[in-house]
Amino acid sequence: MIVFFYLASLNLCCSLEVWSTGESLLMEPQAAVLPWKHCIHLTLMLVQLSLPEVGASCRILRCNSDFVAATLDLGGGEAGGGATGAGGGATAAGGGATAAGAGGYCSALRSYAMCTRRMARACRGDLAYHSAVQGIEDLLIQHRCPRAGPTALPRPPPQGTLSGDACHYERSLFSREGRAPEYLHCGVFGDPHVRTFGDRFQTCAVQGAWPLIDNEYLYVQATSAPARGGSHTTALTKITIIFKNWRQCIDQQLYQAELDDVPAAFADGSVASSERRGHRSLTVRTQSPGRHAEIRASHIGTLLVVRQSGRSLGLSVRSPRGVVETFGPEQDLQLCVWGCPASQTLDTLRPPPPDSSYSAAGAQAHCVALLPVRDVYFQACMFDLIASGDLNSSAAAVSALQDARNMIPDARRVHLPPVAGAEPRRAPRCPMLLLLLGMLGTLTAELCNM
Repeated sequence: MIVFFYLASLNLCCSLEVWSTGESLLMEPQAAVLPWKHCIHLTLMLVQLSLPEVGASCRILRCNSDFVAATLDLGGGEAGGGATGAGGGATAAGGGATAAGAGGYCSALRSYAMCTRRMARACRGDLAYHSAVQGIEDLLIQHRCPRAGPTALPRPPPQGTLSGDACHYERSLFSREGRAPEYLHCGVFGDPHVRTFGDRFQTCAVQGAWPLIDNEYLYVQATSAPARGGSHTTALTKITIIFKNWRQCIDQQLYQAELDDVPAAFADGSVASSERRGHRSLTVRTQSPGRHAEIRASHIGTLLVVRQSGRSLGLSVRSPRGVVETFGPEQDLQLCVWGCPASQTLDTLRPPPPDSSYSAAGAQAHCVALLPVRDVYFQACMFDLIASGDLNSSAAAVSALQDARNMIPDARRVHLPPVAGAEPRRAPRCPMLLLLLGMLGTLTAELCNM
């Protein structure tokens, strides 16, 4: 129903005819040049107002905003539908676009479509997302836009230009926008357990090498192997971090850590890299040689902490949203972004049968002494201790919680309530919204007809 109202408002807005009276007093329709971009903007606003509960991980509103920004500079006669020609006849099928204007609008539509494809996994089942996808399809057909072709120029990248503090993310952002970055946190530790950038918590049964982060600036891969606690439990045994070459700030740099070998240096032996204008963009330091490393990448405002706890490695990341979200449709497997694949997700409240005789009561007594708050970290401590029977495995949850406290600025977001497994998607509340959407559709049509 919401998709129907969305499309109805779009068609009303972009296909309206106005009537005029002649000397014969007969009403005859005439094609008119309508403010098409206002119609599109109002329609997008319609969807945004109708679905206020779009999930934090579904960034469809960002796609909408990017499309609006890309089409603001296009004039009403450039890509609008139904513009009259010199002889007064209507142009064919909603055309009437100049070559440059039509090209710019089609490029913006292709960029919009690409953005929605990138959000497909996070927005699965979201009504606003599916409304946008259908609307894009209709507009591509209406404006006769080829599926393949150039896309609109992207928004300026988060690191800005190379002048001044360009290789220092926080300073560059503040000088351009007058604000600090919005930081996101991901933690991977223990069995492994994953706290995503979207604050979802899962326990994974993945084995082998899996990407944790894969964006335009950073690639992080974790390798896991079966642990001693049973065939279903795994532990991180290797972490690989690649800082991708970026303009004049850094050359590509590699960091690798393995179980019992967490170096305080990059793979080439250096502890600092990519010096530009007296500033080093990449640095490594340690608080516990061989078991801890802290890597700072100032050009992308990112902090990574690698540590060994018991017989498992762990990784904690703090990175700006503007960096985390710079990935394309092909980079769709990232545990820190999407979480574990459904087939590889374990119920954290029900650890697999252990090979040891460590009881649930004993595990609870041990974990509550270390983690008094009954949150996901307490839950992970219980899981690891029961599954592995290794008393030292509880240190992973304790260290991960401490990293979260250090990396999450809002203390209220540090502790997450316990979850069993993959969280169900909450259905949006629709009944009253349908009526509101219909009313707004009528209002949109009236405004476009003014």
